[in-house]
Amino acid sequence: MPHVDIKCFPRDLNDEQKAALAEDIAQVIIRHFDSKDSSVSVALNQVQPEDWKAQVWDTEIGPKIDDLIKKPGYSM
Repeated sequence: MPHVDIKCFPRDLNDEQKAALAEDIAQVIIRHFDSKDSSVSVALNQVQPEDWKAQVWDTEIGPKIDDLIKKPGYSM
């Protein structure tokens, strides 16, 4: 049951663009995890730049940096 939770700065994406993004991500997950489409879920959470450190870096990236399979090219 792979679940992908994308956090990003706000983007002006319409429903079609969001659906295309979710489909592309789902296809990658299906291919790499040998999952079924019905098992994959994707969330898109837009975070204001001024809230990034407190809501994302301090809770999800910084404390888990050694566990990330792709580390960011920035630090806070």
